[in-house]
Amino acid sequence: MKTQNLFKAMLLLAMVFIANTTVMVANDNDPDKNNFIRNVEEVDGLIMSETIFKMESGMLTNYMKHTYKYDADKQRIEDEIQKWNAVSNSWDNDMRLQYSYNDNSITTEYYKWNKKKKTYVIVPEMTITMDK
Repeated sequence: MKTQNLFKAMLLLAMVFIANTTVMVANDNDPDKNNFIRNVEEVDGLIMSETIFKMESGMLTNYMKHTYKYDADKQRIEDEIQKWNAVSNSWDNDMRLQYSYNDNSITTEYYKWNKKKKTYVIVPEMTITMDK
């Protein structure tokens, strides 16, 4: 049962990741399609962070960074996404996904970084609840 729930959670995460980032390129004719390289950091079999680099003119440049948090049951509860700012030479907050689990469903809440308020603000229309 836990394996099935984990599979569903990972499937949901994959769908949200694809829908909310520009990392995956849908057009097979796009020359940038294969220009992304990932560096994944794992601890005890859990992915803690993932840095995505883009190959440009033969050089790797920072592109996007994901930082993950898990609950005691090793279910992912947060994905913070930052984008590289080449002007300030730093990672800028972009969005955060929060996951909550109960017996029958998984809820994903989408937050967007608000530069003026310097905090994440929920985007209610992007909240999704799926049955397990």
